[in-house]
Amino acid sequence: MWESEIQLARVPGGTVQLHDARNKRRWSVDLEPFELGVYAVTEEQVAELLGEPASHPRRPATGVSWLRAVRFCNAASEWEGLDPAYAVDGDQVTWHVDADGYRLPTEAEWEHACRAGSTGPHYGPLAEVAWTSADGLTAPAEVGGRLPNLYGLFDTLGNVWEWCWDHLDPARYDDYRVFRGGGFADDAWSVRASTRRGGPPQSRHEDVGFRVARGGFDADAEAQGWSARADAERAAIDGPLPPGWTPRR
Repeated sequence: MWESEIQLARVPGGTVQLHDARNKRRWSVDLEPFELGVYAVTEEQVAELLGEPASHPRRPATGVSWLRAVRFCNAASEWEGLDPAYAVDGDQVTWHVDADGYRLPTEAEWEHACRAGSTGPHYGPLAEVAWTSADGLTAPAEVGGRLPNLYGLFDTLGNVWEWCWDHLDPARYDDYRVFRGGGFADDAWSVRASTRRGGPPQSRHEDVGFRVARGGFDADAEAQGWSARADAERAAIDGPLPPGWTPRR
């Protein structure tokens, strides 16, 4: 086992209600149980598996693109003798949903795990559970410094945004991927369980990191609220941008 072993928490199955405010879309997802990282992946863990420097070992790894996060997941799987969840061909990534290796959580998994049974925007008082702009930080804090949610997960709100597997909006933003949770420089309006943002899979941001999930499922190109078919159908929609969207550059 590698020195910086990933700690996972068991997340029970259930139903989560998702909301895309810009597209005025609401939908419900039934989830099977899965595992999710207790903490965001740290600089130390990325350094150990991918050979990148770790100036602050216990801080969440940031400046990591979605594609780099996918490669980390596969590297962790291979190190532990698990079936890699992803087939990577350049910038093209295919999720083998039946694999038992590490992967990024789906958007539905992430929100269900973040909420941990809560129905409001936060699973506890923000000052106790999340690092936000109110704390005046200029960089992420070390993981685990605030109180966890009822599933034992730390920092799902605040500190750093976290990449998910899903596309943000394939009709308007092609390959943009979702990140969730809010960061250390964001106010309470952004640090909510339902807030959605995203960016290109090659992009790197000083306030975006990731945490890993595990769990394989008996399905073909769909699992845990994600569907390749649904992505293709959404990408084919042609229409005006919803209010508030910034055109792609």
